[in-house]
Amino acid sequence: MAAAACLAPWLQIRADNWPAWRGPTGQGICEETELPLEWSASKNVRWKLPLPAPGNSTPIAWGKRIFLTQATNSGAGRWTWCVNRDDGKIAWKKKVAYAGSEPTHATNPYCSASPVTDGERVIVSHGSAGLFCYDLSGKELWRRDLGEFRHIWGNANSPVIYGDSCIINCGPGVRTHLLCLDKKTGKETWKIPIPGGHEGTGGRESWTGSWSTPLVLGKKLLVSYPGRLIAFEATSGKELWSCSGLGKLVYTSPLAREGIAVSMSGFMGPPLAVRLGGKGEVTESRRLWRQERSQQRIGSGVIHQGHIYIHNDPGVLECIKLKTGETVWKNRLAGKSWSSVVLSGDRLYTADDGGSCFVVQASPSFKVLARNELGERIRASIAVSDGALFIRSYKHLWCISKP
Repeated sequence: MAAAACLAPWLQIRADNWPAWRGPTGQGICEETELPLEWSASKNVRWKLPLPAPGNSTPIAWGKRIFLTQATNSGAGRWTWCVNRDDGKIAWKKKVAYAGSEPTHATNPYCSASPVTDGERVIVSHGSAGLFCYDLSGKELWRRDLGEFRHIWGNANSPVIYGDSCIINCGPGVRTHLLCLDKKTGKETWKIPIPGGHEGTGGRESWTGSWSTPLVLGKKLLVSYPGRLIAFEATSGKELWSCSGLGKLVYTSPLAREGIAVSMSGFMGPPLAVRLGGKGEVTESRRLWRQERSQQRIGSGVIHQGHIYIHNDPGVLECIKLKTGETVWKNRLAGKSWSSVVLSGDRLYTADDGGSCFVVQASPSFKVLARNELGERIRASIAVSDGALFIRSYKHLWCISKP
């Protein structure tokens, strides 16, 4: 019952849409099961669209439209692209010029945040250049200055939509807050400053922060921050409960199924699991497990039938028992990976830095079903829509589908 309640707000969304980073549930779960198993740079490729520069953001899909963020000229140009899903041709492009100085890391190009859509508008975060809203034909509806985003590793937090609101985790850096705007006007509804968003002086404050995208869970939001996982009331931003135990760096987004929430630190920091519910500080009363150290994790995992599956940064896919944190298996697939896992039926879809895409059985017994080579760097996650896979590499946006 708990899992059904968590997913209830999304049940009316068509399974062939992928409206946000990590899909309609925000947890990488796809209702479609007839997806391609095998592909290559020439096999089962419907089209591929050349991209002008590297990028880490994941595309989203709604109907016949694919939306993608793209940076050019070292971040001086920040773009939103709309692509025709049938033939891969560009329907429209909107550029935002930014002349300011915004730090990032070489592995994290600008415009790493994915767009979000409700089928009427598409909202994109361009970091220090602001938050922008367009209708589906490309007309700008509003823009919002979010101030400077300053962290030596840049930003990547994607906006999410809840009802009539757009919510974004603004950070990491000295200025960190959770912000809610009216999705129709861009006007501020509420803003919650987040303590502990930075620490130290002289550059050392850069060694903390959250790149976590909020998870909409019924009428709540779950967000992972340095030190703790927090549940907020989505309509007001009121803090409902928190569970302590995370590290100073958080790259992944939270997961929640089967009545349990999971949050994982980055930089080999501690993961934890907590039973949903409660009020206030629930660490002692509801936390199920916590591990002191883990492998480096950048991409987010999925939960399926009592197990967590996550593709770790060193390229190791891991199966973990949801209720205990015990590792069932972990196996190296190939190279390093930043890709978040997608679940389709009992299959896991993921990619690695070298352009290898994997389909693995979601089971306590490890089994690789297919390894598919595109031969181009991939640091985005796979998006799924109406039987097709949309994969953003550093050179192309690929549409993979059965004939």
